[in-house]
Amino acid sequence: MIPSFDKIHLKFKLNNTNYSHEELKEVAYSLVKEGVYYERTIGNFLLDWLDDKDYIVVNTSGSTGQPKVMHLSKQVMVNSAIATGNYLQLEPGQTALHCLPTNFIAGKMMLVRAMILGLEIDMVEPTSQPIFDYDKTYHFAAMLPMQLKSTLNYLQNVKVMIVGGSLVSPQLIEMTKNIQTKVFATYGMTETATHIALKPINQTKISTYFKALPGVSLSQDDRGCLVIDAPAISEVKVVTNDIVKLHSETEFQWLGRFDNVINSGGIKMFPEQIEEKLRGKINQQFFIASEPDEKLGEQLVLIIESDNNTLSPDVFGGLEKFETPKAIYAVQKFKMTPTGKIKRNETLKLALANK
Repeated sequence: MIPSFDKIHLKFKLNNTNYSHEELKEVAYSLVKEGVYYERTIGNFLLDWLDDKDYIVVNTSGSTGQPKVMHLSKQVMVNSAIATGNYLQLEPGQTALHCLPTNFIAGKMMLVRAMILGLEIDMVEPTSQPIFDYDKTYHFAAMLPMQLKSTLNYLQNVKVMIVGGSLVSPQLIEMTKNIQTKVFATYGMTETATHIALKPINQTKISTYFKALPGVSLSQDDRGCLVIDAPAISEVKVVTNDIVKLHSETEFQWLGRFDNVINSGGIKMFPEQIEEKLRGKINQQFFIASEPDEKLGEQLVLIIESDNNTLSPDVFGGLEKFETPKAIYAVQKFKMTPTGKIKRNETLKLALANK
């Protein structure tokens, strides 16, 4: 039987203490009144979760446009938590580490998973290098890529890790090969109550394909974009702007964003695929974009976070001729979302205005 959102699992613990529904409300009030910033955001979410409404108000990240405010069903979040628990074989009484910002859906879902699945969750400050009890065994944790990179040497007692919020670079994937933690990249969005698919990136099950969670089936629209059919999470099919290569109804390879596709002289290119080839060769933050061109329609450009636009030609040695940027533009400080994603359109406007 699927649990209701208004029930707290008897084995749920927050920072080593078991709480009932009413006791957890008191803890939430205390966090809001007396806690530091990250504790107040946790307290505010718990108060929202424990009230009489059947939804919570969430914000999308805004990485591809203006952030949106939406109502997300609490039961949908419960269903998502159960699907993750089943896929990763999480059991009541197991330990979890919460080091994500609770302002956004990924951090909220860590708490929901703990309350619904009966996990013993420890919350720590969501910094770029989270500090936690390195000697304690954690059966489950979730991190942003930058957090994973900074804590690779301290994960010896973490059993399973999911990573999301932005792309996991090939360099970081390579670095995870040396740790025992089973690491999964995630695919999802606020509208689907975080991830609907996972991809193992280390151990013996490394894959280029994301595998959908139980109860999720996939298709494509006429643009080649992913369409998600997940009745337990959304009453309607979720049409994304992510161009994918389908391997089956439950597996896909992510290629790039439809919004970002560049058509230069009749050749369609995915900036994300070119960026992957450049990663590790450019020390600064960067991304591939385009600008209008009379002959080609659009021409490829590289935007770097720097005081100058000087790069060695060797950087582009591994690219095809048509993938090589025609110009390099520097921006001193990229526009970023609170979750660490580059606001491409806003940053590109800055770059082109300053060229």
